[in-house]
Amino acid sequence: MKVCCGFGHREVCDDITVPLETAIFSAIKEGCDVFLTGAMGQFDNLFSSAVRKAKETYPKIKLICVRPYYSNSFNLNNNAVYDDIIIPHELANVHPKAAIRPRNRWIVDNSDIVITYTRRETGGAYEAKRYAYEKEKIIVEL
Repeated sequence: MKVCCGFGHREVCDDITVPLETAIFSAIKEGCDVFLTGAMGQFDNLFSSAVRKAKETYPKIKLICVRPYYSNSFNLNNNAVYDDIIIPHELANVHPKAAIRPRNRWIVDNSDIVITYTRRETGGAYEAKRYAYEKEKIIVEL
């Protein structure tokens, strides 16, 4: 099992649909069958849509939402969007206001390929990309 994840800014200013879909299909060709998303912004929505499109051709791949903490929105129609929704047990005692960064690091630690979209050197997506470089992950920059 190989795992791919995506990190990008909350707002996406470019049309990245084609390069994102290309990156997802390339990850599948590299053996990825699990895709992790944080599901917290526009990039994450685009990433999830690209994975769902790939599922039409590769129905066995899985899209998993990795939440940083439990919330009421957890139960609202997400079953149709994701194959699974998880909260890593390592985040069980982390305060919600501090949970995003360790959740992002958990995603990177548990991924082989990281697809990124960053246009500035600030924010969680940029920090996750830097962490992925530190961990010597395969990184695809859009």
